[in-house]
Amino acid sequence: MGIFDLLNGPDINEGLKEYQAEPRAVLLDAREADEYAGGHIKGSRNLPLNRFMEAESMFTDKSLPIYVYCHSGGRSKRMAAGLTKLGFEKVVNIGGIMDYKGELER
Repeated sequence: MGIFDLLNGPDINEGLKEYQAEPRAVLLDAREADEYAGGHIKGSRNLPLNRFMEAESMFTDKSLPIYVYCHSGGRSKRMAAGLTKLGFEKVVNIGGIMDYKGELER
């Protein structure tokens, strides 16, 4: 993370490049199910913030790289912190889908 990230927050488009370079990585959408159904990044899995503890049963390998996004970056930031507290070793908040420049899957 550079100084630009500290001032402006994570860049979802850059974060997705990093995610795509990690063969075992998981992409989580921290929004609610209805938001996810309205459009999400292809290959992402929906795990709303209020259910983040379910990640422990979904992913037993704590070394699995997890990249998290939401609408604007707030929920993904909180989820990333929660997943880290659960013991996941590489959790990256990539920010909000509102800044995503690609196509959404519905």
